Amino acid sequence: MEKLIITTALTGAETTKEQNPNLPITPQEIAQSAYEAYKAGSSLIHLHVRDKDGKPTQSVEVFKEAMDLIKEKCDVIVQVSTGGAVGMTAEERVQPVTLSPEMATLSTGTVNFGDGVFENPPDYIELFAKRMKEYGVKPEIEVFEQGMINNALRLVKKGLVDMPLHFDFVMGVPGGITAEPRDLIYLVETIPAGCTWTVAGVGRYELTLASMAIIMGGHVRVGFEDNIFYKKGELAKSNAQLVERVVRLAKEFGREIATPDEARAILGLKK
Repeated sequence: MEKLIITTALTGAETTKEQNPNLPITPQEIAQSAYEAYKAGSSLIHLHVRDKDGKPTQSVEVFKEAMDLIKEKCDVIVQVSTGGAVGMTAEERVQPVTLSPEMATLSTGTVNFGDGVFENPPDYIELFAKRMKEYGVKPEIEVFEQGMINNALRLVKKGLVDMPLHFDFVMGVPGGITAEPRDLIYLVETIPAGCTWTVAGVGRYELTLASMAIIMGGHVRVGFEDNIFYKKGELAKSNAQLVERVVRLAKEFGREIATPDEARAILGLKK
């Protein structure tokens, strides 16, 4: 198997300090959390940022500050989010792509998201894909249900994204695909040969799906965006604590952990 890429989704757009006081909010806190996750074994940081009031923002200035601080501390791959928060416009959401990060997320469909709707109509999807191509950014295809794989393959036919694709299966979101083992197997069997994939299990599904991904040859995403608990009733102390557990599991299964440069080679990134 390829070495295991561990992505850490540090902050997200929905998690709050009230839910977990250890959530990193400021660019300085985010950079320190990224460094700790890197030291624990993470090679890729999935990046959201917040404004001075702790609310989600797609501000280029705040993204740049956080990215610069991360790069001062370590050489992880930084993947910016174009998801933003529910209700943001497409132009607002795509702003951080202009910083030419190594990767950015590309959600290829609309999905009910808890009590809201995460809107990704075709014009949004194509705008994001075109902008990523313009700035030399590799997309990570965010999949909340199987139809989004088909939407991504249509982008390939239009020449808007290039094969091989890298997918992130976000599973267990209320309104999206469920997080049973059969669901992960179904998604993995649906993507084209030669593509890579990561799984992000939401809440209590994080550990189960991470274990499956390690065994199946996929990659793993953890972090406070998806899950604020270490175990039932016990808040996680840090993003790094969640990374450390995946590293221990991988070692038990005999799967080596990818460094940032090894992750770049697996994902076809140019440093």
